[in-house]
Amino acid sequence: MTGLGSEPWGFTAAPPSRTTEHDAGWGVETPGRYLDLVPTRRRLNWLSPVPLWMSRNDRVAGWFGDPTDEVRTAWLERMSTHPDPARDLDTRVVDRFAGRDRISVALLGDPGEGDASQYVVVPVLETVAGGGHGCDLAVVVSDVIYPAGGVDTYADHHHRAYRDYRAPIYGLPGNHDWYDDLLGFMAVFCGQPPDGGPPTVAGPGPGWRRALRRLTWRRAPRASQTDVDAIRREYRPHPDQQATQPGPYCAVDAGPVRLVLIDTGLHGGIDADQADWLRRVSYEDSRPKILLTGKPLLTYARYQRCEVRDPRPGGPRSVDEIVTDPAARYLAVIGGDDHNYQRYPVDLGDGRTLLYLVAGGSGAYMSATHTIPNLDTVPDVDVAEEGFRCYPLRGDSLAYYSHRYDRILGLGRGLFALTPVEATRLVAKRLGMTPPRGRAGTVSWIKERIADVIYRLPTRGSAPGHNLMSVLFDGDNPPLFKSFLRLDATADEVVLSLWSATGSREHEQRPAAEDVMRARRDSDGRWTWTSETPGRATP
Repeated sequence: MTGLGSEPWGFTAAPPSRTTEHDAGWGVETPGRYLDLVPTRRRLNWLSPVPLWMSRNDRVAGWFGDPTDEVRTAWLERMSTHPDPARDLDTRVVDRFAGRDRISVALLGDPGEGDASQYVVVPVLETVAGGGHGCDLAVVVSDVIYPAGGVDTYADHHHRAYRDYRAPIYGLPGNHDWYDDLLGFMAVFCGQPPDGGPPTVAGPGPGWRRALRRLTWRRAPRASQTDVDAIRREYRPHPDQQATQPGPYCAVDAGPVRLVLIDTGLHGGIDADQADWLRRVSYEDSRPKILLTGKPLLTYARYQRCEVRDPRPGGPRSVDEIVTDPAARYLAVIGGDDHNYQRYPVDLGDGRTLLYLVAGGSGAYMSATHTIPNLDTVPDVDVAEEGFRCYPLRGDSLAYYSHRYDRILGLGRGLFALTPVEATRLVAKRLGMTPPRGRAGTVSWIKERIADVIYRLPTRGSAPGHNLMSVLFDGDNPPLFKSFLRLDATADEVVLSLWSATGSREHEQRPAAEDVMRARRDSDGRWTWTSETPGRATP
């Protein structure tokens, strides 16, 4: 059996946030160097009407019909005439890493705000995914760029942030990357010259709907290949950093595992063409597979099956139908879009466990975790609370949101603020569970009423409503509760580790592994997941 060792990343990680409040990043006295990395341009202001207007296609598509599937098809047809014979446009598989016996991959979810909340991850990424035990490649999982795509935005929101990461970066688009009809994504990741703009399609619906959509639709900003080349030369010019992928959905044969990247467009779901491709790359290769998707299939203790639009007779009706089929050999499903980390090891009833992860915490505002119920009380999800994990911890999430709401509603006078100890105890009492750190204890009735109010206030939102959430709940000072995943794999083992970025200099120098899951293959070829997360068992 080929093993990865107890610490595939090559150093002893710091304790996770479930150990002490200090390990969670509370009370940090010395912020990290990430603040020196942030571009000097002003912070992305989601309260400005400009980014809200730039993101309007989300609403326009809901009102007058979503042309995403037609635009994607047109992009792929345009790529089929590209003069690069090395691309496998039939199966859309990247094979440059296929022959490796061991692979390491960094997975960044929803990173692209271009401010401190994104750059706080960079020093930790350099420690965990760079250097002698670094990763061979990285994949951005959903929303590469905020607020609305655009070639010029890639300078500060992508290339500059990862200028010192010396491995290639691949990606899959999120809804924000579609707000310019995918022009920036196709130029940067797929090598498509942006000079001619995105494809023009009629789109769905009757004539009057198409007319209204044309009138209100945001057009992609003009850009040229010269712009793309200039950005790349300035920030990521090294040959080892270059990568071109064969479309917005593709597979990457990463040594012993196959990474399958799907494009869920603006509102989730895939079309029949992508479903047929997904079925081919899933069933025709014997490697264990990990699905990477812009929309998680299980989040906030609810399934989102990722339906297939207008499925063909006999074809799959959802993505989940494929990944749960034992013949497809999936070990895990990892999705972005919600800006935190959630782990659901789901018992499929046939002796297998499929690991569903939400991993969208690499740069955008934090989506709350304190609203996630006790999994023991959720009958529709076959996951015990003992096996569930989230980052930030529910109590830290409630404390963080209480401080943000105190700034907004209480003018920073402490009227709504809860300490981490108070918040942790209140969450534990509310959910009927043992606190993950510290001891159970009482909290004043006033604090309980404050928690009741905070639970009723918004903690996440869908586009473009989450634009407002970003400015309200995204901070620049520790603890920031950002994170990313590292994947290590051999033929017999797969390790998925979550790394936190709190903004503490201490955690930049010695990062903390918040969650570690290891899958081992037995002599019969069956894979079994086990948790190796240190600290208390109950999240």
